[in-house]
Amino acid sequence: MFRIVELPLWALVLILLFASVTALSHFLLPSVRWFFRRRMERVVAKLNERLERPIQPFKLARRHDMIQRLIYDPKVAEAIAEYAAQEGIPENVAFQKAQSYAREIVPSFSATAYFGFAIKVARRVSQMIYRVRIGYYDEAAMKNIDKNATVVFVMNHRSNMDYVLVTYLAAERSALSYAVGEWARVWPLKGFIRSMGAYFIRRRSRNVLYRRVLSRYVQMATAGGVMQAVFPEGGLSLDGRMAQAKLGLLNYIIADYDPHLGRDVVFVPIAINYDRVLEDRVLIEASETGTRKFKFHIFRMLGFIGRQIRFKLTGRYHRFGYAAVSFGEPLSLRSFIGYQQGDPTTRVAKEISKRIKDVIPALPVSLVATVLQRSTIPLTAQDVAQQVEKIASALEEQGRQVHLPRDNPEYAAQVGLRILKLRQFIVEGEAGYSVVPEAAAAVSFYSASIEHLVDANAA
Repeated sequence: MFRIVELPLWALVLILLFASVTALSHFLLPSVRWFFRRRMERVVAKLNERLERPIQPFKLARRHDMIQRLIYDPKVAEAIAEYAAQEGIPENVAFQKAQSYAREIVPSFSATAYFGFAIKVARRVSQMIYRVRIGYYDEAAMKNIDKNATVVFVMNHRSNMDYVLVTYLAAERSALSYAVGEWARVWPLKGFIRSMGAYFIRRRSRNVLYRRVLSRYVQMATAGGVMQAVFPEGGLSLDGRMAQAKLGLLNYIIADYDPHLGRDVVFVPIAINYDRVLEDRVLIEASETGTRKFKFHIFRMLGFIGRQIRFKLTGRYHRFGYAAVSFGEPLSLRSFIGYQQGDPTTRVAKEISKRIKDVIPALPVSLVATVLQRSTIPLTAQDVAQQVEKIASALEEQGRQVHLPRDNPEYAAQVGLRILKLRQFIVEGEAGYSVVPEAAAAVSFYSASIEHLVDANAA
């Protein structure tokens, strides 16, 4: 027992390595996890004291536990059996597929990363790029939402800045959970976005099993009271207009809803508009070619950021105009289903789309673009200002949301003209301002955002 045993150095190293791994996995790691878990619980408890809607336990569950809960859900198990029978494969193979889908979808929310880092970055970036303004906001209606209800923000999708802007504006309410497309499944965004509580979806997937796993996750999150943000258009607007709502995610939320059981679901319409959409040239090109394929280029993004930093350091930096957000009238799913007939998802989608369109803010660039696009002759700055004032007054009389900087139509016209001229969308000649023929689609892109408001008022 006490004899000396000689071992080769490589064998000793292996033994020590295995012993270290065993000690780490059985003794140290559980203690470390417990320490950080306790620390996170204290952080969340403090956050919940100031948040309008506390972070729900569902959102704080460990990712591994959430995946297990999802794949062993009775409805997912039923879908696995059906898929195996349809495809003629063993159920354990179908189960492995469902498990891989669950791992792909389920996020790993970090309250520290979200509130300690992401919110600050979102605020800084939003205010650095735009002059952020809040349009219509009915504080009484928002406060009257049942505290136990699941709140779902439903928004028009103008830019990828929508994620950043709404995250910043909702910081005092709760942590939002977004559905993010395939474009963000790249390094280094993937891990960061997942830690923000966002879940990845394959928008064009027709795989039945994948759809069932995704729908169950959305339904479980909704039943768990997780505050969510949904873009019903399913993608960025290519022509500036709000597209017809796609029913995918909305249907997942509504199809499983029983108004007599569980918590209410309240949809809050949110309308967003910008004086400059960062991706406007890419979107216009996609509209002209008819192909909706956007590849994320990390180096192109870093190049854009680098140019803005250079402008900032050389004193040539100007913010990209105004970004405005309006909150429409909340819609209670329990109440709406109670007095309406027909397919609830279609009716909810139409009603929410209408409420979003009603509160889309009219900004300087959209107003000036509307004036110039509808004119057949060049207009002087004074002519543009008069037309902007005329349109803005008519919209305000109809209760529409109009943002005129300094409450001055003439100054708003100057802002719109300056931005469009810097973008080389318009040119100033001896007779006045006119649209550059090659930029007609770009001017139309901005005027289209309020086209339905102007046309409705004219009618």
